[in-house]
Amino acid sequence: MQTELEKLISLYRELEIDKQIDYDKFYLYSLITHSTAIEGSTITELENQIMFDQGISLKGKTITEQNMNLDLKNAYETAIKLVHVHTDITIDLLKSLSALVMKNTGQEYKTALGDFSSAQGDLRLLNVTAGVGGKSYINYSKVPIKLTEFCNWLNQERKNYVNKSMAQLYELSFDAHYHLVTIHPWADGNGRMARLVMNMLQFEFGLIPTKILKGDKEEYIKALVETRENDDLSIFRKFMTATMVKNLTHDIETYRNSIEDIQDSREKLTEIREKKMKSREKIISLLSQDNSLSAAALAERIGITPKAVEKHIAKMKAEGILKRVGPDKGGHWQMIEKID
Repeated sequence: MQTELEKLISLYRELEIDKQIDYDKFYLYSLITHSTAIEGSTITELENQIMFDQGISLKGKTITEQNMNLDLKNAYETAIKLVHVHTDITIDLLKSLSALVMKNTGQEYKTALGDFSSAQGDLRLLNVTAGVGGKSYINYSKVPIKLTEFCNWLNQERKNYVNKSMAQLYELSFDAHYHLVTIHPWADGNGRMARLVMNMLQFEFGLIPTKILKGDKEEYIKALVETRENDDLSIFRKFMTATMVKNLTHDIETYRNSIEDIQDSREKLTEIREKKMKSREKIISLLSQDNSLSAAALAERIGITPKAVEKHIAKMKAEGILKRVGPDKGGHWQMIEKID
Protein backbone atom coordinates (compact mmCIF):
# COMPACT_ATOMS: atom_id res chain seq x y z
CA MET A 1 0.00 0.00 0.00
CA GLN A 2 2.82 2.39 0.79
CA THR A 3 4.38 1.73 -2.61
CA GLU A 4 1.06 2.66 -4.18
CA LEU A 5 1.02 5.88 -2.16
CA GLU A 6 4.51 6.80 -3.31
CA LYS A 7 3.57 6.17 -6.95
CA LEU A 8 0.47 8.34 -6.62
CA ILE A 9 2.42 11.18 -5.03
CA SER A 10 5.00 10.94 -7.80
CA LEU A 11 2.22 11.13 -10.41
CA TYR A 12 0.52 13.96 -8.50
CA ARG A 13 3.70 16.02 -8.70
CA GLU A 14 4.51 14.94 -12.23
CA LEU A 15 1.14 16.34 -13.29
CA GLU A 16 2.07 19.52 -11.35
CA ILE A 17 -1.25 19.56 -9.55
CA ASP A 18 0.52 21.25 -6.64
CA LYS A 19 1.88 23.96 -8.96
CA GLN A 20 -1.50 25.46 -9.80
CA ILE A 21 -2.23 29.07 -8.86
CA ASP A 22 -3.34 29.36 -5.21
CA TYR A 23 -2.92 25.60 -4.73
CA ASP A 24 -1.47 26.02 -1.22
CA LYS A 25 -4.29 28.31 -0.13
CA PHE A 26 -7.09 26.13 -1.43
CA TYR A 27 -5.51 22.93 -0.10
CA LEU A 28 -5.26 24.56 3.32
CA TYR A 29 -8.91 25.60 3.12
CA SER A 30 -9.77 22.00 2.28
CA LEU A 31 -7.84 20.67 5.29
CA ILE A 32 -9.69 23.08 7.56
CA THR A 33 -13.11 22.32 6.09
CA HIS A 34 -12.73 18.56 6.44
CA SER A 35 -11.24 18.74 9.93
CA THR A 36 -14.12 20.85 11.26
CA ALA A 37 -16.66 18.73 9.36
CA ILE A 38 -15.60 15.75 11.47
CA GLU A 39 -16.54 17.86 14.51
CA GLY A 40 -19.98 18.70 13.12
CA SER A 41 -19.42 21.75 10.94
CA THR A 42 -21.62 21.91 7.84
CA ILE A 43 -19.61 24.63 6.11
CA THR A 44 -18.37 23.66 2.64
CA GLU A 45 -15.01 24.42 1.04
CA LEU A 46 -16.60 27.06 -1.20
CA GLU A 47 -18.34 28.70 1.76
CA ASN A 48 -15.06 28.77 3.69
CA GLN A 49 -13.37 30.37 0.70
CA ILE A 50 -16.00 33.12 0.69
CA MET A 51 -15.77 33.61 4.45
CA PHE A 52 -11.96 33.53 4.58
CA ASP A 53 -11.25 35.64 1.50
CA GLN A 54 -14.11 38.12 1.61
CA GLY A 55 -14.86 38.27 5.33
CA ILE A 56 -18.55 37.59 4.68
CA SER A 57 -20.71 35.90 7.33
CA LEU A 58 -22.45 32.81 5.99
CA LYS A 59 -26.24 32.73 5.96
CA GLY A 60 -27.76 29.62 7.46
CA LYS A 61 -24.57 28.72 9.35
CA THR A 62 -24.25 29.07 13.11
CA ILE A 63 -21.79 31.48 14.69
CA THR A 64 -20.19 28.51 16.45
CA GLU A 65 -19.32 26.62 13.26
CA GLN A 66 -18.14 29.79 11.53
CA ASN A 67 -15.88 30.58 14.50
CA MET A 68 -14.67 26.97 14.54
CA ASN A 69 -13.45 27.33 10.96
CA LEU A 70 -12.00 30.82 11.38
CA ASP A 71 -10.13 29.78 14.54
CA LEU A 72 -8.71 26.65 12.92
CA LYS A 73 -7.53 28.72 9.94
CA ASN A 74 -5.65 31.03 12.32
CA ALA A 75 -4.12 28.04 14.11
CA TYR A 76 -2.98 26.42 10.84
CA GLU A 77 -1.42 29.62 9.55
CA THR A 78 0.48 30.02 12.82
CA ALA A 79 1.60 26.38 12.82
CA ILE A 80 2.88 26.59 9.24
CA LYS A 81 5.02 29.62 10.14
CA LEU A 82 6.48 27.70 13.08
CA VAL A 83 7.45 24.61 11.07
CA HIS A 84 9.17 26.69 8.43
CA VAL A 85 11.77 27.58 11.09
CA HIS A 86 11.66 24.07 12.63
CA THR A 87 10.54 25.33 16.04
CA ASP A 88 10.75 22.75 18.83
CA ILE A 89 7.43 21.23 19.81
CA THR A 90 6.83 22.05 23.48
CA ILE A 91 3.89 21.88 25.85
CA ASP A 92 3.62 25.66 25.78
CA LEU A 93 3.59 25.68 21.97
CA LEU A 94 0.86 23.02 21.89
CA LYS A 95 -1.17 24.95 24.46
CA SER A 96 -0.83 28.14 22.42
CA LEU A 97 -2.02 26.35 19.28
CA SER A 98 -4.90 24.79 21.20
CA ALA A 99 -5.84 28.27 22.44
CA LEU A 100 -6.06 29.41 18.81
CA VAL A 101 -8.11 26.37 17.79
CA MET A 102 -10.58 26.91 20.65
CA LYS A 103 -10.41 30.70 20.90
CA ASN A 104 -14.07 31.42 20.20
CA THR A 105 -15.66 28.04 20.86
CA GLY A 106 -13.91 26.96 24.08
CA GLN A 107 -15.37 27.19 27.56
CA GLU A 108 -14.54 27.57 31.23
CA TYR A 109 -14.46 24.55 33.53
CA LYS A 110 -14.73 24.58 37.30
CA THR A 111 -13.33 21.58 39.15
CA ALA A 112 -12.31 20.70 42.69
CA LEU A 113 -8.72 21.13 41.56
CA GLY A 114 -9.31 24.58 40.15
CA ASP A 115 -10.70 26.35 37.13
CA PHE A 116 -9.35 25.96 33.61
CA SER A 117 -10.32 27.18 30.15
CA SER A 118 -10.23 25.27 26.89
CA ALA A 119 -10.36 28.66 25.14
CA GLN A 120 -7.00 29.45 26.75
CA GLY A 121 -5.43 26.13 25.78
CA ASP A 122 -5.26 24.94 29.41
CA LEU A 123 -4.65 21.24 29.97
CA ARG A 124 -7.62 19.38 31.39
CA LEU A 125 -8.07 18.99 35.13
CA LEU A 126 -10.70 16.26 34.83
CA ASN A 127 -10.94 12.78 33.41
CA VAL A 128 -12.46 12.01 30.00
CA THR A 129 -14.11 8.88 28.66
CA ALA A 130 -13.90 7.75 25.06
CA GLY A 131 -17.64 7.75 24.43
CA VAL A 132 -20.40 5.52 25.78
CA GLY A 133 -18.93 2.23 26.95
CA GLY A 134 -15.44 3.34 25.94
CA LYS A 135 -12.34 3.24 28.06
CA SER A 136 -11.26 6.40 29.82
CA TYR A 137 -8.27 8.33 28.56
CA ILE A 138 -5.28 8.62 30.89
CA ASN A 139 -5.84 10.30 34.23
CA TYR A 140 -5.60 14.08 34.01
CA SER A 141 -2.74 14.04 36.53
CA LYS A 142 -0.58 12.11 34.05
CA VAL A 143 -1.22 14.45 31.12
CA PRO A 144 1.73 16.84 31.74
CA ILE A 145 4.34 14.10 31.95
CA LYS A 146 2.89 12.18 28.99
CA LEU A 147 2.81 15.37 26.96
CA THR A 148 6.45 16.08 27.89
CA GLU A 149 7.42 12.59 26.74
CA PHE A 150 5.48 13.14 23.52
CA CYS A 151 7.30 16.41 22.77
CA ASN A 152 10.72 14.90 23.54
CA TRP A 153 10.03 11.90 21.29
CA LEU A 154 8.70 14.04 18.46
CA ASN A 155 11.58 16.54 18.55
CA GLN A 156 14.09 13.69 18.52
CA GLU A 157 12.40 12.10 15.49
CA ARG A 158 12.28 15.45 13.68
CA LYS A 159 16.02 16.05 14.00
CA ASN A 160 17.03 13.70 11.19
CA TYR A 161 13.87 13.80 9.13
CA VAL A 162 15.87 14.48 5.92
CA ASN A 163 17.36 10.99 6.23
CA LYS A 164 13.98 9.29 6.52
CA SER A 165 12.04 7.82 3.60
CA MET A 166 8.67 9.16 2.54
CA ALA A 167 7.01 6.14 4.12
CA GLN A 168 8.79 6.75 7.43
CA LEU A 169 7.84 10.44 7.42
CA TYR A 170 4.18 9.70 6.83
CA GLU A 171 4.24 7.06 9.56
CA LEU A 172 5.83 9.56 11.94
CA SER A 173 3.08 12.09 11.27
CA PHE A 174 0.38 9.42 11.67
CA ASP A 175 1.97 8.22 14.93
CA ALA A 176 2.11 11.78 16.26
CA HIS A 177 -1.61 12.16 15.50
CA TYR A 178 -2.42 8.92 17.29
CA HIS A 179 -0.26 9.59 20.35
CA LEU A 180 -1.55 13.12 20.86
CA VAL A 181 -5.23 12.22 20.58
CA THR A 182 -4.61 9.24 22.90
CA ILE A 183 -3.06 11.48 25.56
CA HIS A 184 -6.12 13.73 25.08
CA PRO A 185 -4.53 16.74 26.78
CA TRP A 186 -7.51 19.08 26.52
CA ALA A 187 -11.18 19.00 27.44
CA ASP A 188 -12.11 20.10 23.90
CA GLY A 189 -10.51 20.19 20.46
CA ASN A 190 -8.25 17.13 20.73
CA GLY A 191 -9.22 15.80 17.29
CA ARG A 192 -8.57 19.12 15.55
CA MET A 193 -5.26 19.47 17.40
CA ALA A 194 -4.15 15.93 16.50
CA ARG A 195 -4.90 16.54 12.83
CA LEU A 196 -3.24 19.95 13.01
CA VAL A 197 -0.02 18.51 14.46
CA MET A 198 -0.04 15.71 11.87
CA ASN A 199 -0.43 18.24 9.05
CA MET A 200 2.16 20.51 10.67
CA LEU A 201 4.74 17.74 10.42
CA GLN A 202 3.74 16.93 6.86
CA PHE A 203 4.20 20.59 5.87
CA GLU A 204 7.59 20.55 7.55
CA PHE A 205 8.64 17.35 5.75
CA GLY A 206 7.46 18.61 2.35
CA LEU A 207 4.74 15.97 2.12
CA ILE A 208 1.23 16.33 0.73
CA PRO A 209 -0.85 16.82 3.90
CA THR A 210 -3.44 14.21 4.82
CA LYS A 211 -7.15 15.01 4.69
CA ILE A 212 -9.69 12.90 6.55
CA LEU A 213 -13.06 13.35 4.89
CA LYS A 214 -16.33 13.57 6.78
CA GLY A 215 -17.54 10.44 5.00
CA ASP A 216 -14.62 8.51 6.52
CA LYS A 217 -15.35 9.65 10.09
CA GLU A 218 -16.72 6.30 11.28
CA GLU A 219 -13.80 4.28 9.91
CA TYR A 220 -11.38 6.91 11.22
CA ILE A 221 -12.71 6.60 14.78
CA LYS A 222 -12.79 2.82 14.53
CA ALA A 223 -9.13 2.79 13.45
CA LEU A 224 -8.18 4.94 16.46
CA VAL A 225 -10.14 2.73 18.87
CA GLU A 226 -8.82 -0.55 17.43
CA THR A 227 -5.25 0.75 17.50
CA ARG A 228 -5.65 1.70 21.14
CA GLU A 229 -7.35 -1.55 22.17
CA ASN A 230 -4.81 -3.73 20.35
CA ASP A 231 -1.82 -1.50 21.06
CA ASP A 232 -0.93 -1.85 17.39
CA LEU A 233 0.06 1.31 15.49
CA SER A 234 -0.02 -0.54 12.17
CA ILE A 235 -3.84 -0.44 12.27
CA PHE A 236 -3.99 3.36 12.27
CA ARG A 237 -1.07 3.64 9.82
CA LYS A 238 -2.84 1.35 7.33
CA PHE A 239 -6.09 3.32 7.60
CA MET A 240 -4.34 6.66 7.11
CA THR A 241 -2.30 5.36 4.17
CA ALA A 242 -5.43 3.96 2.52
CA THR A 243 -7.14 7.32 3.06
CA MET A 244 -4.25 9.12 1.38
CA VAL A 245 -4.35 6.70 -1.56
CA LYS A 246 -8.10 7.17 -2.01
CA ASN A 247 -7.97 10.98 -1.80
CA LEU A 248 -4.96 11.32 -4.09
CA THR A 249 -6.56 9.01 -6.65
CA HIS A 250 -9.69 11.15 -6.60
CA ASP A 251 -7.70 14.40 -6.91
CA ILE A 252 -5.66 13.04 -9.82
CA GLU A 253 -8.76 11.81 -11.67
CA THR A 254 -10.54 15.14 -11.08
CA TYR A 255 -7.53 17.06 -12.37
CA ARG A 256 -7.15 14.86 -15.44
CA ASN A 257 -10.86 15.19 -16.25
CA SER A 258 -10.66 18.97 -15.93
CA ILE A 259 -7.63 19.06 -18.24
CA GLU A 260 -9.47 16.87 -20.76
CA ASP A 261 -12.49 19.18 -20.57
CA ILE A 262 -10.28 22.19 -21.21
CA GLN A 263 -8.60 20.39 -24.12
CA ASP A 264 -11.99 19.43 -25.56
CA SER A 265 -13.16 23.04 -25.29
CA ARG A 266 -10.01 24.26 -27.03
CA GLU A 267 -10.42 21.72 -29.81
CA LYS A 268 -14.06 22.71 -30.32
CA LEU A 269 -13.10 26.39 -30.37
CA THR A 270 -10.36 25.67 -32.91
CA GLU A 271 -12.81 23.68 -35.01
CA ILE A 272 -15.32 26.56 -34.96
CA ARG A 273 -12.61 29.07 -35.89
CA GLU A 274 -11.37 26.87 -38.73
CA LYS A 275 -14.93 26.44 -39.97
CA LYS A 276 -15.45 30.18 -39.91
CA MET A 277 -12.18 30.77 -41.76
CA LYS A 278 -13.14 28.21 -44.41
CA SER A 279 -16.53 29.89 -44.86
CA ARG A 280 -14.83 33.27 -45.18
CA GLU A 281 -12.37 31.93 -47.74
CA LYS A 282 -15.21 30.38 -49.75
CA ILE A 283 -17.09 33.70 -49.76
CA ILE A 284 -14.01 35.52 -51.05
CA SER A 285 -13.41 32.86 -53.69
CA LEU A 286 -17.01 32.91 -54.92
CA LEU A 287 -17.17 36.71 -55.03
CA SER A 288 -13.93 36.85 -56.98
CA GLN A 289 -15.64 34.69 -59.59
CA ASP A 290 -19.02 36.45 -59.46
CA ASN A 291 -19.18 39.70 -57.50
CA SER A 292 -22.94 40.02 -57.93
CA LEU A 293 -23.84 37.05 -55.76
CA SER A 294 -26.32 37.74 -52.94
CA ALA A 295 -25.99 36.55 -49.35
CA ALA A 296 -28.69 33.95 -50.01
CA ALA A 297 -26.86 32.66 -53.08
CA LEU A 298 -23.54 32.53 -51.22
CA ALA A 299 -25.18 30.71 -48.32
CA GLU A 300 -26.68 28.07 -50.60
CA ARG A 301 -23.36 27.36 -52.30
CA ILE A 302 -21.29 27.27 -49.09
CA GLY A 303 -23.81 25.36 -46.98
CA ILE A 304 -24.33 27.90 -44.19
CA THR A 305 -27.20 30.24 -43.32
CA PRO A 306 -27.66 33.63 -45.03
CA LYS A 307 -27.35 35.24 -41.61
CA ALA A 308 -23.91 33.65 -41.17
CA VAL A 309 -22.88 34.97 -44.60
CA GLU A 310 -24.07 38.45 -43.66
CA LYS A 311 -21.96 38.33 -40.49
CA HIS A 312 -18.86 37.37 -42.48
CA ILE A 313 -19.52 40.14 -45.04
CA ALA A 314 -20.13 42.74 -42.30
CA LYS A 315 -16.84 41.78 -40.65
CA MET A 316 -14.91 41.98 -43.93
CA LYS A 317 -16.48 45.37 -44.64
CA ALA A 318 -15.42 46.57 -41.20
CA GLU A 319 -11.89 45.31 -41.85
CA GLY A 320 -11.75 47.20 -45.14
CA ILE A 321 -11.49 44.05 -47.21
CA LEU A 322 -14.85 44.19 -48.97
CA LYS A 323 -16.91 47.06 -50.29
CA ARG A 324 -20.43 47.26 -51.74
CA VAL A 325 -20.69 49.24 -54.95
CA GLY A 326 -24.18 50.35 -55.92
CA PRO A 327 -27.55 49.39 -54.40
CA ASP A 328 -28.43 46.03 -52.85
CA LYS A 329 -30.22 45.11 -56.05
CA GLY A 330 -28.17 45.70 -59.16
CA GLY A 331 -24.94 46.51 -57.33
CA HIS A 332 -21.86 44.34 -56.84
CA TRP A 333 -19.08 43.51 -54.39
CA GLN A 334 -15.56 44.90 -54.74
CA MET A 335 -12.51 43.35 -53.07
CA ILE A 336 -10.41 46.21 -51.76
CA GLU A 337 -7.26 44.30 -50.95
CA LYS A 338 -5.91 40.86 -51.67
CA ILE A 339 -6.10 38.29 -48.92
CA ASP A 340 -3.07 36.06 -48.46
